[in-house]
Amino acid sequence: MSEVKRANGHRLDGILPVSEPQVPGPQPTEKDVDFDLKVSLSAVRSLRSSVPTDAHSARNLGTEREGNAVLIDADGTLVTIGYLITEATEVFIGGSDGKSIPAQVVGYDHSTGFGLVRTIEPLDSPPLVIAQNVNKIVKDTPVVIASAGGVKSSILGKVADRREFVGSWEFMLETAFFTTPFHPRWSGGALIDPKSGFLVGIGSLFVQEAGGSGGQEQGNMFVPTDLLKPIYQDLISTGRVQKGSRPWLGMQTTEALGNLIVSSIHEGGPADQAGVQTGDIIDHIENDEIESLGDMYRKIWSVGTAGDDIRIGLIRGSRAFDVIIKSGDRHEFLKIPLRH
Repeated sequence: MSEVKRANGHRLDGILPVSEPQVPGPQPTEKDVDFDLKVSLSAVRSLRSSVPTDAHSARNLGTEREGNAVLIDADGTLVTIGYLITEATEVFIGGSDGKSIPAQVVGYDHSTGFGLVRTIEPLDSPPLVIAQNVNKIVKDTPVVIASAGGVKSSILGKVADRREFVGSWEFMLETAFFTTPFHPRWSGGALIDPKSGFLVGIGSLFVQEAGGSGGQEQGNMFVPTDLLKPIYQDLISTGRVQKGSRPWLGMQTTEALGNLIVSSIHEGGPADQAGVQTGDIIDHIENDEIESLGDMYRKIWSVGTAGDDIRIGLIRGSRAFDVIIKSGDRHEFLKIPLRH
């Protein structure tokens, strides 16, 4: 099983091996959906990738990663969650006969978290249709939560909430799906609308409070698929989104006791080069006070694009001071090209 990364209480990977079929919660039946359940679920395939030990992401995400990917066209293109394939030199997709089919990384988008791969030969399943509008998928909407393995690896669940998601690793979604019950093999899994059979989300995280702050029910976070359409052609053509990249500082930040605290620094990254240290408290951005982690990201990203200078106010012990960080492009810090 791949190494587990935790950030702000959220687990990024650490899924169970795809050979273990048992999942909690009720399994969907043909009566619960308006499409051919068995045929549609055959588009959800297992994914396995290998990453060199010296890769930028190896320390946090491991070198052997397992998850899922969803077939979305007849040419063997599958969408997955990008951290499964970041810096991967080998990718394999599970075939219907149990054999592994080699695949290549097509592209990865840091802003949404989507990744695309393509098998070297077409798969023997019809692709799922990507939902272009997910506005009808609201709180308490029934959904099929699927991983590779068909009906026995799927759950008939619901959307517990739709809300903003903010991750410590310079990642934020304005709106994400939070589902229950918890699916143990969420990475790259499919969130499917029972009415249309369309793909409405890709599995990203395990969360402790799926219903929001103060809730007790564990669940998963899914990235809505309507975020894929605007960037799809760029990913297919060039492996990344072509518009200017967001400024990347190379640090993880945690909210604790009313403060924003630097919890991790990417070695050699922009924050590291500027002298930021783990444990520093972030007080302001460009002389503007910060209300939350999401507010901090918005202020940083509003400055400009990757390469621009970002002024950050820090508190270290009894000393308060500003540093200027020359932001970077996250793609350029990866040791292995994303597109093979």
